[in-house]
Amino acid sequence: MDAFRKQASKLREQVAKQQQAVIKQFGGSGYESSEVMVIDEVELQMHHQLEKLYRSTRSGREFQKEVVKAAEAFTAVGYKHIEAGTKLSEDCSRYGAENTYDEVLAKAASVYGEARKHVEKEQDDFNRLLFTQVLEPLRAMITGTPLEDARHLAQRYSKMRQEAEAQAAEVGRRQARVRESPIPENVAKLHAAETRMQELKANMAVLGKEAAAALSAVEAQQQRLTFQRLVAMVESERTYHERVATILGNIETEVVSEKQRKEAAPPVTPLIHTSDKTKYFLAEAIIAFDAETDKELSLAVGDFVVVRKVNPSGWSEGECKGRAGWFPSKYVEKRQRVPTNYTAAEVY
Repeated sequence: MDAFRKQASKLREQVAKQQQAVIKQFGGSGYESSEVMVIDEVELQMHHQLEKLYRSTRSGREFQKEVVKAAEAFTAVGYKHIEAGTKLSEDCSRYGAENTYDEVLAKAASVYGEARKHVEKEQDDFNRLLFTQVLEPLRAMITGTPLEDARHLAQRYSKMRQEAEAQAAEVGRRQARVRESPIPENVAKLHAAETRMQELKANMAVLGKEAAAALSAVEAQQQRLTFQRLVAMVESERTYHERVATILGNIETEVVSEKQRKEAAPPVTPLIHTSDKTKYFLAEAIIAFDAETDKELSLAVGDFVVVRKVNPSGWSEGECKGRAGWFPSKYVEKRQRVPTNYTAAEVY
């Protein structure tokens, strides 16, 4: 009978050692998950709390890494954007300066080339904000000591819990031996195992509270800092796009307005010299253009115009106050005779 008992005791010890070996092999360096109730319900609750905090802080760190990775990609694309935009700005400005004969396109290219400098400045400011307000703070927390220290405490608790599991098994074996053979030696070993178990229990209580407090503080800081950096990134991106949209809107307005002004101006064809004085018109608006300078003429309602040619485009070629120019046909009124005080001896 004693031989069977000794054999059973050896088998239990072997199984316990194998269990500990499996735990060490698959445990890794993180906080170990286990549903074994080592001491009591309080210890189990502490274990679950630490397990939850450990997962939460790990998830928070991984999310911070993803945000950092995205911000790094944004800045890399931004620098390429600046490089391409600067080259385009130089090309547009050069074309505008070297091709003045093409007034509409040259003007548009010059305006766009100059405005692109402001667009690239906004892109550079956006990149700087991403670096200072998103990348640096998150990187500092990811690699910071508070997170590592708190996780280290949780790992120490996990290892101590494994040790307590093994010690609980040892106490069970010693109790079985005392029941089988209550000799002083076995009783002494049982008392030593129980004393060690009480020490582990006390140490676990202190370490568990310390680890839980540290992880809770890190978790709160992670959530607060990550939220603030996300808001900062959104605000920076919104401001960047709003400013760029304003710049591009101003470019479009100026370029389109310039094109419309050129198209609305009278044709710049040479004046035909003639002595035809059969048509006399009375100006009813001051919109007119000098034939040579293409600038507006200062006329008043009631000024007389000698018209030599009516263009199908809606502009009439003529002379007023000794100055040749182009006059909008719809703003002049035909008269049957010329007032006696009007002379047009200089009409070509």
